[in-house]
Amino acid sequence: REALQAALELEHAVIPPYLYALYSLEPGGNRTVAEIIRSVVDEEMLHLTLAANLLNAVGGRPVLDSPDILARYPGPLPGTVDDGLVVGLAPFSVPLVRDTFMGIEQPELPAGHGGPAGGSAAPGVPGEALTIGQFYRQIRTTLVALGQDAFTGRPHHQVATNLLPGAIPVTGVASACRAIDTIIDQGEGTLTSPLEVVGGDVAHYYRFAEIVHGRRLIRSPSPSGRHWAYLGQPVTVDPAAVRPVPVNPALAGYPAGSAAHHACKSFNYTYTSLLKVLHATFNGTPGELMSAASLMSSLRQQALDMTAATTTNGVPAGPSFEWQATD
Repeated sequence: REALQAALELEHAVIPPYLYALYSLEPGGNRTVAEIIRSVVDEEMLHLTLAANLLNAVGGRPVLDSPDILARYPGPLPGTVDDGLVVGLAPFSVPLVRDTFMGIEQPELPAGHGGPAGGSAAPGVPGEALTIGQFYRQIRTTLVALGQDAFTGRPHHQVATNLLPGAIPVTGVASACRAIDTIIDQGEGTLTSPLEVVGGDVAHYYRFAEIVHGRRLIRSPSPSGRHWAYLGQPVTVDPAAVRPVPVNPALAGYPAGSAAHHACKSFNYTYTSLLKVLHATFNGTPGELMSAASLMSSLRQQALDMTAATTTNGVPAGPSFEWQATD
């Protein structure tokens, strides 16, 4: 249960950095880049839901309505996952994708330009830094060892919705393994291919690499057809279509009483409200997911207004994703 709560916090922690980079893109500019980042965010929301379903399935209680679960930016990811990697909030750039986003999604055995990953998964050493895949595989191994008797959770706490394709109820070992395999495969591909199992797209690591290489990843025209190469359609990057938003903004960094301070505080209040609604969604009222979707749309518009300087007196600003209770 502790590991699955950490998984929930981990899945949440990677979403704000991805969203911040996405919000910094001019609408209509860097269209393919925006599509790639947005597709990853959508699947991270699925992973958050699956982590909550897993925790509920073993009689746990997912916690999202507390400031204690929030990541600090810049800072490490929760637990010992990707230890040493510092993750912050920054406008989009190719180095950000290469050094941070690909670091987050780093596979155990990344595919080289000439072929997919192969071999067996490294189990990881207790106390040492893990990839996200290794972290989840340890959870999977534990759940299989515990067996069906460990699944004592309330079925009505499970979230399964068409809003998140792939969200499945977890009721036992088999469905738990399917949920975990979905999270791993979408993030880093399978052990033999950069393709995710669900959806057929390349996994997050390779989608981000497409931005870095400037080309889509496709099967190379080798006789075997087993190799992959960045030889597909161009993924163009226009630095002029990136808004000059600050790096690692904080509410306290905006002058009190300023438009930017007010806009950031309003965003953080909506963000905190979203966390509370998601907490309710994962703790017995799954119908609240519709309210969460509405709050996500509001967050997006508030963030775009900040990055465009519409609500900040002409100076581009960025949301800080901090806990903000009602005052």
